Amino acid sequence: MLLKSCCIYSTGVFSMLFLIAGIALVLSNVFPHFVQSMVKKKVVLENGTETFEAWENPPAPIYMQFYFFNVTNPLEVLDGDRPAVVEIGPYTYREYRPMEQVNFLDNDTKVAAVNTKTYIFQPNMSRGPESELIRTVNIPAMTVMDSVKDSAFEANVISAYMKSTGEELFTTRTVGELLWGYEDPLLKALHLVRPEVDVVFGLFSKSNASNDGDYVFFTGRQNYKDFSRVDTWNGESSLNWWTSDECNMINGTNGAFFHPVLTKNETLYMFTSDLCRSLYALYEGDVTVKGVNGYRFVPPSEVFANMTVNPANAGFCVPAGKCLGSGLLNVSVCKQGAPIIMSSPHFYQADEKIIKDVFGMVPKKEYHETFIDINPLTGIILQAAKRLQINVYVEQIPAFSQTGNVRTVVFPVVYLNESVVLDDTSVLKLRAVAVEQNVVVNIPFMLIGLGIILGGIFMLLMCRLKVPESTAAEREPLLSS
Repeated sequence: MLLKSCCIYSTGVFSMLFLIAGIALVLSNVFPHFVQSMVKKKVVLENGTETFEAWENPPAPIYMQFYFFNVTNPLEVLDGDRPAVVEIGPYTYREYRPMEQVNFLDNDTKVAAVNTKTYIFQPNMSRGPESELIRTVNIPAMTVMDSVKDSAFEANVISAYMKSTGEELFTTRTVGELLWGYEDPLLKALHLVRPEVDVVFGLFSKSNASNDGDYVFFTGRQNYKDFSRVDTWNGESSLNWWTSDECNMINGTNGAFFHPVLTKNETLYMFTSDLCRSLYALYEGDVTVKGVNGYRFVPPSEVFANMTVNPANAGFCVPAGKCLGSGLLNVSVCKQGAPIIMSSPHFYQADEKIIKDVFGMVPKKEYHETFIDINPLTGIILQAAKRLQINVYVEQIPAFSQTGNVRTVVFPVVYLNESVVLDDTSVLKLRAVAVEQNVVVNIPFMLIGLGIILGGIFMLLMCRLKVPESTAAEREPLLSS
């Protein structure tokens, strides 16, 4: 009887211990912190690890889609009418972007590399071949005219040459030529007197099978938040194109990787050489990609807002004080003086006037917004789409009859959608990580559950122990009578 009572009371004691331990562990967050600590140590750029292999050669397929804006009323535009364009695309390319010339520095706390990108045309994912013709703004001609507009002599000479060769404000070229380059007759002629002028023009003529410069990244060994963060680009820790130190800062990663253990209130910084600047993204909502949970981050409208909306953007006004409307970025300072203006596709989040200046612009969030879906524990990108539009600043230049009576307008040329979705092999690995995380994180709740079960058993045993005593007490009066 004594042994039985000891077992019963021991069950009660263990029930209380498990309950107290479980509740204490839940309140202290020991196991979630343990999981996060393990991930922080694992997600480091170190030779021979899965993390390094994925960083060096991303396993998920990346696709680059180009959508051109075909001009349908070129003669009317020269007479001062509003431009009308029709979107044509996509022309899709598979993008390969391995890290090359990898070299670890400073006791493996940094790693130097170049990110070589190669594009392979995908006919089955495109609306047509690269030989399809597109009528668009003659960017080389517009660039040359803009560069000499303040010199009457040069402007007259070049204008006369353009008339003799039939160069106009608009040109018709193939998709392949516009993207990857063609020998431009005006640039070829100018090259004779200015050898520094490249005779080949293409929106991405030097981007295929090439890289955008020398990077040095932090490996994350000293601080997990520094994982894949850019330390220097082309040997510099800041830019020199913009008119303020803040705008010239190189912040964040290159957009391909992010540090683990992300929170919803974080600001994700990225440096993109396409835009010649750093930008940031904020948490928008929870998502699920192929069964894996993630956070969606998007650049807010303030990133490309006019300085009147976001004073911090004053440094992006070039020359100083000459600001464009919200949603636009003048990158001529880093594009050899070409009057190139960057924006989101269809001028998404730009001023209404800019959108209405061109017939055919229909901005939609689901098609034209840049976003990144990230697994918060590992920092791995589940899905992403970088969407940018290349425009040309077009205006009437009196010395050039080729510009006619054209109105001043930000003229859309092409927009790109660089997208990636996590591959199935990586999905399986992340699901396994999620299962492990759930098991470890739920250990305190398992202890609480076990404590409740033992508590139930203790109560049941106590009740059964008391039943015989009460029954015996009831029978005693009957025997005495």
